[in-house]
Amino acid sequence: MRLQRLLCPRSVALIGGSACAQVVRQSRLIGFEGHLWPIHPNLRELEGLSVYRSVAELPRAADAAFVAVNRHATIEVMRALAAGGTGGAICYASGFAEMGTAGGELQAQLAAAAGPMPFIGPNCHGFINYFDGVALWPEQHGGTRQTRGVAIVTQSGNIALNLTMQTRALPIGYIVTLGNQARIGLADVIEALLDDGRVTAIGLHIEGIHKPAEFVRAANLAQTRGVPLVAVKSGRSDLGASLALSHTASLGGADAVAEAFLHRARVARVHSLPVFLETLKVLHVHGPLAGRDIASMSCSGGEAALMADAVGARNLRFPAFTREQAQRVADTLPELATVTNPLDYHNFSWDDEAALADTYAAVMQATFNLTLLILDFPRQDRCSQLGFERALRAFVTAARQCTAQAAVVSTLPESFPEHRAQQLLEAGIVPLCGLDDALAAIEAAAQLGEYRRTALLPFAPPSSVGNARGCTLSEPESKRRLARFGLRVPAGAPASTADDAIAAARAIGYPVALKSVGSGMAHKTEIGAVCLDLRDGSTVGAAAAQQLAVHQAELLVEEMITDGVAELLVGVGRDSVFGLYLVIGSGGILVELLGDRRILMLPATATEIRAAIDSLKAGELMRGYRGRAAGDREAAVAAVLVIQEFALEQQDRLLELDVNPLIVRPRGCGVVAVDALIRLAGERSHA
Repeated sequence: MRLQRLLCPRSVALIGGSACAQVVRQSRLIGFEGHLWPIHPNLRELEGLSVYRSVAELPRAADAAFVAVNRHATIEVMRALAAGGTGGAICYASGFAEMGTAGGELQAQLAAAAGPMPFIGPNCHGFINYFDGVALWPEQHGGTRQTRGVAIVTQSGNIALNLTMQTRALPIGYIVTLGNQARIGLADVIEALLDDGRVTAIGLHIEGIHKPAEFVRAANLAQTRGVPLVAVKSGRSDLGASLALSHTASLGGADAVAEAFLHRARVARVHSLPVFLETLKVLHVHGPLAGRDIASMSCSGGEAALMADAVGARNLRFPAFTREQAQRVADTLPELATVTNPLDYHNFSWDDEAALADTYAAVMQATFNLTLLILDFPRQDRCSQLGFERALRAFVTAARQCTAQAAVVSTLPESFPEHRAQQLLEAGIVPLCGLDDALAAIEAAAQLGEYRRTALLPFAPPSSVGNARGCTLSEPESKRRLARFGLRVPAGAPASTADDAIAAARAIGYPVALKSVGSGMAHKTEIGAVCLDLRDGSTVGAAAAQQLAVHQAELLVEEMITDGVAELLVGVGRDSVFGLYLVIGSGGILVELLGDRRILMLPATATEIRAAIDSLKAGELMRGYRGRAAGDREAAVAAVLVIQEFALEQQDRLLELDVNPLIVRPRGCGVVAVDALIRLAGERSHA
């Protein structure tokens, strides 16, 4: 969808009254040099401009239109704009799909009236193009003209307004609000912004992703063009499965699935607007970082300790200086200073700008991925700035001398005046406000650097299975189907009586497990439907009699796996927005309590699966925890791939799949799926 005329117009039609008057004022303030054509049936002038009576009276087709009339009148205005060849429109009115079924019907009429003409909204605030001085925006804002900067896209007008008021020196080139996305969606705007070479990074405030396949397409294009994407995601999608029969459903969670989707799309997710803004600053100045190795300098041991503690909770590293690097730094410091990373360089050189520059340069020559200077500026209304100005100049000098990627970080957000931050931006140094937010931003930039170094992965568009509750297969049937794909399951036999169970146990060999496995039975341990480690006929017979009396269900007798090193949960769930996802976690009966799991979108690669397993507590057990035998990790990876293969083959009707536990045996001995549950749409019950 071509949006050039809409986003960079030379002529704008304004249909409405007070909101359009504000658009005129904001357009003049920002320096719009094109034509503004107000349209109103009753007014003769608007903000000093002559008013046209209708769209038909315009001298020619406008590049863009701002439509600020009531929702019913909006439909006819959009019809006239489309017929007249308008390049695109902003629909400001609310009362459409956000209001329910009736509003949704009205929104469908709006889309039909617009025909092929692109439009943003309805129920949106419009946009500001700070590069070209375009403000289709019905109230004040805090931004200024830019020649290069980031773009921000959000569904919320008020959040967009707030973001324009930031005083963190972030150069914003575009701010775009989407509203209901009746025609132009998130992916469309991303792709349009990628055509503007002045955009250094794109920030997304996401309430919901309605077209995930299109979003991935746009994100892949951004990756190809070298423009990083960072997102704040709020809100939740509904899980497609209506019943949380399995551990997979209870552990999946809509927000966790959304995070896995963004990871697949190579979008860095952050969890607050301050971190969002700080991340965009890092990306604007330095782009995605080449690694996670950072250095920190401060003139206070307390600040160095704070930094060390804060990084401890992040996926960032403070590598030690090599002997040569440490000596080079030490040569610039008094004997009382100890060379460590983070570095406390003391304040002996605070009044010596050249000495400070030497110390800063010595650290930067160690070629970390980012070198930080901790500097909280004093109050401007009552304190001297001289020493801090010297430190700032010394840091800029050192960064230029070493061509190093550098940042100045204030421990408190309010300790970084905007004009100081602007000075640093102009020097190619990123100013970061607030220690914790700064480190979260650096972590996100490093994640984007890793994305840039890895191949794009496919995304399987979600298929619909309607609202079917589906049928839950029995454990034996679930295992039979997975075994046909190559998943190893225990040797077992069904039993209807205690005598049958004793005979089956004798044939299988002791010890055995005995379970009640009626169709639809889930969480069997919680209801006492599992008996483990039965070692002779009398205990098997007694357990079988008790199970039959309580549950009145088919019995399953299985070999007992006694050499397990670790237990995994492997599941597949279905999200109504993003489709199938894979859950890999530390398994067993405490799986929900531990909450130790990773979520991946399908299809996942062996590399992703291996990394997910390694990151779990069960993964630590598999590495040979405290001298124990190491587990068969590669067999576990192969088993997950088998489960994924089954899920993809059944993707048009699979609602839920749960293998828990998948017992990982010692290295070379493989894995065994000792329990399984599958729920399928359009399936009849299987015993």
